[in-house]
Amino acid sequence: MTAAVRRPPGVVAARSGAVAGLLLLLIALFLAPATPASAHAVLVSSSPAASAVVPEAPAQVVITFSEGVRKVPDKVRVIAPDGSRADRGEPTFRGAEVSIPVDPSGGRGTYLVSYRVISADSHPVSGAFTYSVGAPSEPPTDTGSDNRANPVTENAVKVAKYAGYVGLLLLVGPALVLAALWPRRLSRRGPARLALAGLGVLVVATLAELWLQVPYTNGGGLFDVTSAGLGDVLGSAYGTTHLVRLGLLAAAAFLLRPLFAGPVGRTDGIILAVLGGAALFTWPLAGHAAASPAPAVSVVVDAVHLGGMAVWLGGLVMLAVFLLRRADERELGAILPIWSRWAALAVAALLLAGTVQGLIEVATPKALVDTTYGRLLLAKIVLFALVIGVAAYSRALVRRRVAAGRPGAMRRAVVAELAITAVVLGLSATLVQTTPARTAGAGVAGGSADYFSATLSSPIYSLQVELDPAETGNNSLHLYAYTKDNRPQAVQEWKVTAALPSAGIEPITVPLLPLSDNHATGEVSLPARGDWQLRVTVRTSDIDQATVTATVPIK
Repeated sequence: MTAAVRRPPGVVAARSGAVAGLLLLLIALFLAPATPASAHAVLVSSSPAASAVVPEAPAQVVITFSEGVRKVPDKVRVIAPDGSRADRGEPTFRGAEVSIPVDPSGGRGTYLVSYRVISADSHPVSGAFTYSVGAPSEPPTDTGSDNRANPVTENAVKVAKYAGYVGLLLLVGPALVLAALWPRRLSRRGPARLALAGLGVLVVATLAELWLQVPYTNGGGLFDVTSAGLGDVLGSAYGTTHLVRLGLLAAAAFLLRPLFAGPVGRTDGIILAVLGGAALFTWPLAGHAAASPAPAVSVVVDAVHLGGMAVWLGGLVMLAVFLLRRADERELGAILPIWSRWAALAVAALLLAGTVQGLIEVATPKALVDTTYGRLLLAKIVLFALVIGVAAYSRALVRRRVAAGRPGAMRRAVVAELAITAVVLGLSATLVQTTPARTAGAGVAGGSADYFSATLSSPIYSLQVELDPAETGNNSLHLYAYTKDNRPQAVQEWKVTAALPSAGIEPITVPLLPLSDNHATGEVSLPARGDWQLRVTVRTSDIDQATVTATVPIK
């Protein structure tokens, strides 16, 4: 009969704790419903258009963003020329489109539209524009709560994210070195304390991010946190990923205890590595990566990028603080070549993942120099190139087998690497709060003087037609239907053609996408200059339809 294998009580307790942590993770997943991913949204169009002068007051203002957005209570407003609120009732959110009901009897003059909404990646987007009815006047002032971001809160969010990165590398570095490179004769107390400090910093930073997300969303101060606002954050995709992170950290904490006491078994090591790898994915899933044009690729490369950073910098901290001070020449001679190979792999992963993610997020060379995101990325690249140079010097010392005998020179090189990468981490914390270049570089509604806008009338409806930029090449068409008393008119079918008879161009059918009951949009390529004839047929019921035409000068 085979004797039962008895496991040490510490190992049993650690695995039981890990199971408890995973149960917390599952609870977090079930408590927080999934929401669709998106990126930093930007305003791409509006009706009336920004700076437009329309003959009659609209019954609603429609603003369309590049991505889906969510509501911030009382942060979408329309201000009449006399300074009063012109919006009536709650705005309607349909994905990327926001419809604001407006009192059509507000009078002539300039109206101010201000907004603050939340992208699905939890970043707030705010702005304002004006339009005029009849003729422009002095723009009104919005005396309501400020839609702009609170600078103290914005900076606190960046500090929390920076602290999260620091906590991650302080946790990963000691755990990795203790598991694979730590000399048996040296005490594990110092690295264990460092890893516990990293775990504590990471947990506090994660909780701080959850707390700060409430005022960051609403544009308030650090302590403008309500239970309803906190509930909204915890129920969002952002809250889900952070709760998952906390669950994974709780599970990992129990497996770290045996590691601090001595070498762990292969099974526990694999479980710890899986938990760590899963935790890495919570960063990209709560940021830009999950909202990129290729989310699966972006999430993976972002996690690889973060993991490479944690392994490389965490290992450097262990070298600078412990190994280069305590290990003897024989031990360093065995450790440094292995670490050098690990560092080379981590740096290669950083370079590859960073290149892929940069191509996705920047999209064009022009955006690299014309956007804040692009310029921050350039600064990060320059600093990274500098730190790679220092790392190459360290690797050369190891290859020449002089690093073990000259720990002082090696330590100075490692400290230089850490100093530069501390700045790189700061840039990374700022980048994740900055609108990606691919979005910032997109066409944003700006009230171009060359766009075409007209109101067309038929016996059964009036139609607001907007064509932007009203030039040869690709143009965006927006159609808004209203009843004769200036209310939104539900449309069952839209048909649009564009023709240029003077050049012998026959009618081109414009494919349309209905965005709401009374709003449709489409893209049309106009190959030549001239006075194009736009013909629009709108069917409002099974038997009611009418056709209107407009002459659109294309430059």
